[in-house]
Amino acid sequence: MKTPSLVEHLSVIKDFRQGWKIEHKLTDILLLTICAVICGAEGWDEIEDFGEEKMDFLRSYGDFEAGTPSADTIARVVGMISPKQFQRVFADWMQECHTASAGEVIAIDGKTLRGSYDKSRKKGAIHMISAFSAANGVVLGQIKTEEKSNEITAIPELLKLLNLHGCLVTIDAMGCQKKIALEIINQGADYLLAVKANQPRLCDAFTAHFPMHKVATYEGDSYSTQEKSHGRQETRHHIVSDLPDAFFDFTYEWAGLKKLGVVVSFRQESDQIPEDATVRYYICSKDISARELAAAARQHWFIETKLHWCLDVGMNEDACRVRRDMASENLAGIRHIAMNYLKGETSFKAGIKRKQKKAAMSESYLATVLAG
Repeated sequence: MKTPSLVEHLSVIKDFRQGWKIEHKLTDILLLTICAVICGAEGWDEIEDFGEEKMDFLRSYGDFEAGTPSADTIARVVGMISPKQFQRVFADWMQECHTASAGEVIAIDGKTLRGSYDKSRKKGAIHMISAFSAANGVVLGQIKTEEKSNEITAIPELLKLLNLHGCLVTIDAMGCQKKIALEIINQGADYLLAVKANQPRLCDAFTAHFPMHKVATYEGDSYSTQEKSHGRQETRHHIVSDLPDAFFDFTYEWAGLKKLGVVVSFRQESDQIPEDATVRYYICSKDISARELAAAARQHWFIETKLHWCLDVGMNEDACRVRRDMASENLAGIRHIAMNYLKGETSFKAGIKRKQKKAAMSESYLATVLAG
């Protein structure tokens, strides 16, 4: 993820300002904002402060002929950028930086930016859908939807931004839709979709064909795991099945459907009686094994633990009150860029927050982060 490459991609974003009024280049403003967020800045004033303190460093990457833009200028310009164009540029940049390998798990899930809710303007909180490479811990693309229910229409738009050939795309039950499955197949990828009550016929078929006693005594492909942490043990039992006759009709509705998966998990605290089992159902277009199902289902949750959690804890995303024009959506994309840079730097073994502080203190380390 080399910064010169990023600047080249950012340069294609349309600047909606009147030419004769432009004092600070758009790429300079965006580069300043990205570097400041990498170093822990959370608002426009802090971004301006960063620019004033690090101008000599920034000039090694951009022009900055007019010096540091004001906080108001940064806010206004970031709010004017077309989010759709910014998302396209982000996805193109990541395709240049990251080559997905065959079978790589790409997890897709949404996160609400709680601080973007504006009661006075009757503006609902923004909900961002992200595609996350589980193996590399980087965001490949993102898109906004106004409400969580609109993930169904937003996910196909996000998929069109990405190069997913050969990957395994995992989505929770909200994205278990026939059109989404077809879009994934059309891109030369495979899907692993969680099944719940939003697909009642499919869910009822799973419940009828895979009762608990059958899963427990399953003689086909199965795989079990046990995990101990903080005095608690979690056991997961995975089974994978070919399509039985009861599911044959679903092959006409779900493109490429090949395998069915069932995961039964339960937790046990110390010597206490285990909690009631949780059962999850999956449909898959890949000739997957039970062991592969276990790995893919587990990796799907990396988007929660390695992205959403880091955004909230490391970058205080939920506390961000930026709401001006399209700024909240674009700033969310900038946080994803910063997160990718910080995740991509592996010489310093530390969490996101500590890496941000080190980058803020050391220009040499910030340069290492930007070098990718």
